[in-house]
Amino acid sequence: MTRTRATPLPPLETWGGAECTVNRTRDEYRDQTILSGHQQRIGDLDLFAALGLSAIRHPVLWERTLRAPGATPDWSWPDARLARLRTLGIRPIVGLVHHGSGPPHTDLLDDGFAEGLGQFAGRVAERYDWVEDWTPVNEPLTTARFSALYGHWYPHQRSEHAFWRALLNQIDATRATMRAIRRVTPTARLIQTEDLGRTYATAPVMAQAEHDNLRRWASWDLLAGRVDRHHPLWETLVRLGLGERARRIADDPCPPDILGLNHYLTSDRFLDHRLARYPAHLHGGNGHLAYADTEAVRVLDPPPDGFANALRDAWARYAIPIAITEVHNGSTREEQLRWAAEAWDVAVAARDAGIDVRAVTAWSLLGSYGWNTLLTEGETYEPGVFDLSSGTPRPTALASLWRALPRAAPRHPVTATPGWWRRPDRLLYDGRAAEAETMPVTGRPLLIVGDHASCALVADVCARRALRHVIDETAAPDRAAIAPWAVFELRADARRTADAPHFTIATGSMPTGVAFHLPDVRCVELALDLLIDSAAGAWRFERDGVIAVAAQPSGDAAAARIDIVGE
Repeated sequence: MTRTRATPLPPLETWGGAECTVNRTRDEYRDQTILSGHQQRIGDLDLFAALGLSAIRHPVLWERTLRAPGATPDWSWPDARLARLRTLGIRPIVGLVHHGSGPPHTDLLDDGFAEGLGQFAGRVAERYDWVEDWTPVNEPLTTARFSALYGHWYPHQRSEHAFWRALLNQIDATRATMRAIRRVTPTARLIQTEDLGRTYATAPVMAQAEHDNLRRWASWDLLAGRVDRHHPLWETLVRLGLGERARRIADDPCPPDILGLNHYLTSDRFLDHRLARYPAHLHGGNGHLAYADTEAVRVLDPPPDGFANALRDAWARYAIPIAITEVHNGSTREEQLRWAAEAWDVAVAARDAGIDVRAVTAWSLLGSYGWNTLLTEGETYEPGVFDLSSGTPRPTALASLWRALPRAAPRHPVTATPGWWRRPDRLLYDGRAAEAETMPVTGRPLLIVGDHASCALVADVCARRALRHVIDETAAPDRAAIAPWAVFELRADARRTADAPHFTIATGSMPTGVAFHLPDVRCVELALDLLIDSAAGAWRFERDGVIAVAAQPSGDAAAARIDIVGE
């Protein structure tokens, strides 16, 4: 659906957000703001401002601010941060629950959840009456699925009835919070986020795919007042004894002012009844049919249209403004850059086609912890726009890209090659993976200089990561003729001491990394990420990690440990 506009759209904005989830698994809370150290670093906001952001999704979370009924709220952290954002001229989009279930006295199945969050929202709005944009509950459908259908998060239920109760409680909570907020700020806007993908399937499990493709709209349809007796989900809610609740929501809707569309490479799914084609960890079912559930991009050829499909589908259904509210890819640096660039380009193209896209959001500004296990165990770190591996935020190449995108400025050369989700070698389970052709790698190359064996190791990693490269084993390669974006030089040093750096990067007219010792492939992987980032400095590799060595004014060396995350 497109519409002819009498007036042009406002400029496409760049928003940002640090991963701020506070989720509960049994009696344990996992707080991303504490894990990232953002809790203690108000200076992070100045780093974010330097990206040119117009708005930031910022938490004033219920669990962190008001731990028990009748307690005195602790406003110290949000007071300082929101005041700093105001000084910096960045508009906050305040979130109250982010994949959480509230303080310990409540949960998503508690009849008092909505009322409690509404009361908290009123107090937040009174304290920050200048805030206009709100996301009271982040991704309610996703949170209901993970908490009450799959049992990953508290209250760890696994039933259809619990899922719909959890979702309706979050929808009622959103309605209650916006009523409370608008009593203070009548012009407050609801920016409602949700993960949006499309499910594909083989014929025997197509009914499940059709159900998933209907259910994906449930949050927005409920808030818009569309789930009445004419809606396809109505009979399900009536069967579960929830029809009266749905009717009350339809009679008093709270439609979003902006749809917050989140989309990941895992959002589009493929269901396949042919279990033998897939590893056991992908096997599942719905209680009636067994099927494998995997990323659609790993099976379908051509691949799904990702962001473009999601924007078109949402606009066709609602025709209200849309913001892409999370753009993040937990991968190697060049793939992170390619994903962010694609999201921006798709948003620009959608606007040209008449879709009212207002913003694209650099998500996980500080990276995230534990999402490889859906926040159920461990704290494996994946970097974002800033890398916290050394203990303090270090801008990655994503920082330069996000600054460049609104200005249509030149991008890092590695973005010239499509991301892995656009290349033939993405196919794993369609029976043709072994026959997939290699897509030509384009853009300026990385120049690899050194002995044959060492160059071959780096070249193999570059080939797997679709990084165009040129090997030159001569002592003085013709750099002008090659026109590389960087140089990766491998240099043996018999005089090297035990505490000497293994990899150094000098920046200038061309980033140049010099490797004195590469213990294994993982170190090559990390060295390439650092080189793409133009991370000037000296790095030392050890068995259990990597040491970043920085010269201090005294001449001493200060080292900060960086854990190497496996491929």
